[in-house]
Amino acid sequence: MTTLLTGLLFGLSLIVAIGAQNAFVLRVGLTRRHVLPVVVVCAVSDLVLIGAGVAGLGALVDAHPMVLTVARIAGAAFLIGYAVLAIRRVVRPEALTAESSSARGPVVTALALTWLNPHVYLDTVVLLGSVAAGHGELRWWFGVGAMLGSVLWFTALGYGARLLGPVFARPNAWRVLDGVIAVVMLSIAAGLLLGLRG
Repeated sequence: MTTLLTGLLFGLSLIVAIGAQNAFVLRVGLTRRHVLPVVVVCAVSDLVLIGAGVAGLGALVDAHPMVLTVARIAGAAFLIGYAVLAIRRVVRPEALTAESSSARGPVVTALALTWLNPHVYLDTVVLLGSVAAGHGELRWWFGVGAMLGSVLWFTALGYGARLLGPVFARPNAWRVLDGVIAVVMLSIAAGLLLGLRG
């Protein structure tokens, strides 16, 4: 039980941060559209990545740094594109109501924000996998704790966002949120591209 709790807290420490994926899930939660599929995509993706880390695939990622380079470039390009869309919503608020009612776009965005993020491989597969390995035979209990943390976090973020509904009843609040999202996305993209030079 202690190992599971340690995994839960460690998993939360990695995931509870202002980042591209969390900003997107928050925005989806605020719109109250396609929350379930986006939460499921993010949580299931994390379950797969945590499982891979606990199984020891972190060594494979370490051995093939080109995978992270490709993820950095693709991730940065995607984040810049998403930032441009957020800026467009800031400049033209009517673009918010013009968004498609299909779940396909948000699901694809959630997949891209997860799987094109090189930090997810470093944090979840390599780092979390290494810490889990330190628990020996109990490493899977540690992994289950981290998985539980991920499911709890995305569910709370996606569905808890509606509590901020009164704040976002004002159109200008959406413009501020989209401005912050654009800044976060561009900052992360710049970090990814600058990391290629390191």
